[in-house]
Amino acid sequence: MTALVVVGIVAVAGALAIAGVLAVGLHRSRVPLSRLDPDAAPAATRLAGAAEDANALAERLIDRSGRRHLLEAALERAGVALKPADLVVVTGVGAVVAGGIGAVLGGPVLAVLLAALAPLVAKVVIDRLRTRRQTAFADQLDDSLQLMASSLRAGHSVLRAVDAVSKDTEAPTSEEFARVVNETRVGRDLGVALEEVVDRTGSQDFEWVVQAIGIHREVGGNLAEILDRVSGTIRERNQLRRHARSLSAEGRISGIVLISMPFAVFLLVSFVAPGYTGALTGTGTGRLLLALALGLLLVGGLWLRSTVKVKF
Repeated sequence: MTALVVVGIVAVAGALAIAGVLAVGLHRSRVPLSRLDPDAAPAATRLAGAAEDANALAERLIDRSGRRHLLEAALERAGVALKPADLVVVTGVGAVVAGGIGAVLGGPVLAVLLAALAPLVAKVVIDRLRTRRQTAFADQLDDSLQLMASSLRAGHSVLRAVDAVSKDTEAPTSEEFARVVNETRVGRDLGVALEEVVDRTGSQDFEWVVQAIGIHREVGGNLAEILDRVSGTIRERNQLRRHARSLSAEGRISGIVLISMPFAVFLLVSFVAPGYTGALTGTGTGRLLLALALGLLLVGGLWLRSTVKVKF
């Protein structure tokens, strides 16, 4: 008898649940036909409107400063798929957020300092991405030249060899060579497109390759053999560069530790014993000493960086 009661209760509950689902489905609001039109513009929201206004303001500021081409070139070299206005807006939002955090934690002075750090952080990030992209291109150049030489030996033209590299290599080499192919197909000169790759990647080795291709287009010759020789030279240079970086790795890590340790200790002491660091942050003499310490750290960091950096 008890089992029958339980089964009845479960059946009634299931029926009520099914009825509720059907009722919700019957009274669900219909999607307007205007949303099915692919040409219809999406409904504007307050957030989207604010973003558009911020982008428009950033566009006007960039045009007045006259540095649009510099920002575009920096973003291209870093491989960042952002417009200059978007970068300015993101940096401005970061400055506002950092300033608000600084105002809450340490007052107006810290707020101004943290807000001023936002553009510096953006520049450091872009420079780091550019350096990483250029290093990756330099590491992949040896294999790219071997692939080009193989394509030329197979009877393909220079443009066809460049196209093969764009399809069979990894980024950023594939991106740069694909851009060369696309620009050449719309009528741009191959030499000019390759020279712009040199400008974006900052590769002196690839500049030699571009010069070899230009000489070959004018006077002819065995370009595959030249690329093999350049590839061998680049391979030896890369081996020497990697060996030098491995030898200087300890110095670079020591520099990072020495530069970051004062900041870590100061933050730790600020949380553990705020009154101990209050003499530095709450008085004019203390702020002067902090500024002096930051200046000395900056000089020491630049000196360490120049000591362990090996140029080729």
